[in-house]
Amino acid sequence: MGRAAKIAAVAVLGGLLMTLAILHASSPPTPRGPVPPISRAGAHPAAADVAERCRTVTVADADCEAAWDAKRRHFFGQKD
Repeated sequence: MGRAAKIAAVAVLGGLLMTLAILHASSPPTPRGPVPPISRAGAHPAAADVAERCRTVTVADADCEAAWDAKRRHFFGQKD
């Protein structure tokens, strides 16, 4: 196989890969099922109220710090 044939083979492979990439990028995304709503049935109502209030608090608040600390421990799987 000569040098020209190797260059041609690489060019054909590159063109084929480029064509496949363009086809993949231009194809419409596959439809997914609807996202189920998140239930707050297991959440403590007071904790939900504290979390909503603490999202907008700009000063230090002991209740907010305790709530965020509890969420952090729960996220990292640490015991109380």
